[in-house]
Amino acid sequence: MKKEIINVSRREFLISSGKVGAGFTIGLYLPGCSEQSGNEIHATSGATKMAPPQEISSTPAKGLKEVNAWVVIQPDDTVIIRIARSEMGQGTLTGLAQLVAEELECDWSKVTTEYPTPGENIKRDNIWRDFMTGGSFGIRGSHSYVRKGGAVARHMLIEAAAEQWGVDMAECSAANSVITHTPSGRTISYGKVADAAAELFPPEHVELKDPKDWKLIGQPVKRLDTDEKLNGKQVYGADLWMEGMLNASIKACPVFGGKLKSFDASKVTSMPGVHKVVAVGDDAVAVVAKTWWQAKTALDKLPISWDKGANAKVSTASIDAMLDEGLTSSKKVFVGNKNGDVNKALKGASKVVEATYRYPYQNHATMEPMNATAIWTKDKCEVWCPTQNGTAALQATAQAAGLPVSQCDVHKLHLGGGFGRRGAIHDFVVQAVAIAKQLPGTPVKLLWSREEDMAHGMYHPITMCKLTGGLNNKGDLTSLRVRISGQSILASINPAWMTNGADMFTFQGMLPEGDHAISYSVPNLLVDHAMRNPPVPPGFWRGVNINQNAIYFESFIDELAHTTDKDPLAFRQALMTKHPKSLAVLNAVAKKAGWGTPTEKGVGRGLAVCKAFASHIAACAEVSVNDKGELKILRIVAATDPGYAVNPQQIEAQVEGSFVFGLSALLYGECTIKDGAVEQSNFHDYPSMKIKEMPKVDVIVMPSGGFWGGVGEPTIAVAAPAVLNAIYAATGKRIRQFPLKDVDLNA
Repeated sequence: MKKEIINVSRREFLISSGKVGAGFTIGLYLPGCSEQSGNEIHATSGATKMAPPQEISSTPAKGLKEVNAWVVIQPDDTVIIRIARSEMGQGTLTGLAQLVAEELECDWSKVTTEYPTPGENIKRDNIWRDFMTGGSFGIRGSHSYVRKGGAVARHMLIEAAAEQWGVDMAECSAANSVITHTPSGRTISYGKVADAAAELFPPEHVELKDPKDWKLIGQPVKRLDTDEKLNGKQVYGADLWMEGMLNASIKACPVFGGKLKSFDASKVTSMPGVHKVVAVGDDAVAVVAKTWWQAKTALDKLPISWDKGANAKVSTASIDAMLDEGLTSSKKVFVGNKNGDVNKALKGASKVVEATYRYPYQNHATMEPMNATAIWTKDKCEVWCPTQNGTAALQATAQAAGLPVSQCDVHKLHLGGGFGRRGAIHDFVVQAVAIAKQLPGTPVKLLWSREEDMAHGMYHPITMCKLTGGLNNKGDLTSLRVRISGQSILASINPAWMTNGADMFTFQGMLPEGDHAISYSVPNLLVDHAMRNPPVPPGFWRGVNINQNAIYFESFIDELAHTTDKDPLAFRQALMTKHPKSLAVLNAVAKKAGWGTPTEKGVGRGLAVCKAFASHIAACAEVSVNDKGELKILRIVAATDPGYAVNPQQIEAQVEGSFVFGLSALLYGECTIKDGAVEQSNFHDYPSMKIKEMPKVDVIVMPSGGFWGGVGEPTIAVAAPAVLNAIYAATGKRIRQFPLKDVDLNA
């Protein structure tokens, strides 16, 4: 691969850099990185304490410690890399820091990270651009410009050293935060030339390394955020503490679309610690108290009357009826992929196979419930919160505060789980600001209870899918019709992203091309979506639609293979000759799992493969089902080709973690609706996998280069269908409705 030549304009540099006291800061006007604010967070007596909010300067000033740029180098050679993306356990901070450090040629042992704020970003002409972390886009959407930041900084540090020595810059090189003049052997550390480098203009062109020359990218280095998570110093939103802070607990109408009618504050205002009872918007009420437990205790005793509205009669049964109608309807149907003449081919098929699958609502159920801390005055509003999208959180803050965006800011904290819930919609931020407005100048931390979190999620959309396959007399697949009936996330969250009324996210893994293209070639194909939108709010949920689509597609491919008495691996291979990268990961898992070798009685193996978020992934599961119908997932071999692997250890961890998430959904995940409200309330009736249920996971990371694929979400999709196909191999039972907790697996 050729080295990349990067142009950096003088204007871009002037916008983003300046001389700083005791250090060097460089920023590039490039899409996507972020970090925290200048406010100090520190632990005191087991509590987390935050210094008062400070005014943020939009212009670098001489003599000030500037923390608003991409690379900050301190006199002791500490390198602070500023990251705009959010850390929620997936390792984004470490991966992005590796990309910068690779080009910077700095000492990795002295690297740390921080978040700038979206308010800073706006004041500095959107220097960091994208503060969104989702769609497995943290690294694959940032790699180019964060590497540029490191490369430009390295060039300027070398130039500063060369000027100090009075030598030709071409005679100098950098490695491990040390600059060396090769002819003389003289050396100097980055920290000692940082101030001088800050005076220089950036080069017009910088070369990014050829991947074959990478030394840090591709290495399984230790994550930068592990130590503070282990020693308790890591601050999450739920931990945050400020001097004079009050705590709020909230309850919204449990029925979707319902309103708050009335409440009797006099019944709880005399309870210990209670400061105030306030209406929040038109559908919720909150109690503000000295401690959160005092607030929740009072809220539980508060008499509340709700106007449940038109959705009070909505149920799982009524939603299923709506979706069932969509399976055969010709109304409000959108095509996602089409080639050939499916109807004609099906009529001429030697054999036609048909199956209908159903996938339920599911909650994100992040370990840390929704929360935000806000301070509001008539002149300024600041919010501290875990968010996947700092810009969206800032917009929500300004709207709720009734202030211009320039008078607001959001300070990002690490997330105790995101999975999409803290991305597009920031209802918890709006609520926190609305409460803080009623207590001007007082920090108020709103923390949802687990029950509130279950009742008011942005749920994984409910869908059904009818698949019809036509086979010729040789058992080859000649035609395939796929009808998805169910919700559109975009229709609810952002209709502007739709394409001529269609939600193309619905077709993940089934599209004709792109990041979510189908992994098979079928002569006659039709994939369409009957959009049916019940009043339960849908949202992006880790992996989103690829999760159920992979179950539908891979389970049905397996059905077709068994119908023709063909080996499921061979059946897939015959359809994948034009998809070599997907075929490669499939073959890899089959080989390592011992596909085709004998298994014990009651043990079965199953396959699944797909392309999602530009990555190619596959899995082979091995399960056992005993005479009592008890399932044990013994092992899953997974392979992923993300193009480039920045940190293989992080990728392995992401695959393993995604399997916990995906298998929990398969085994237990279901939100049911009764009288317009979610019936599940906590982990006792919405459980996750236990440690004893977790299978052995073997991960094959096989980057082929040439593209940047996602990691955090793609692999979740193949675990469930691989397990389902393995269950069929073990029992002869084909499961088409989930979760498995409701299914009798007796063979």
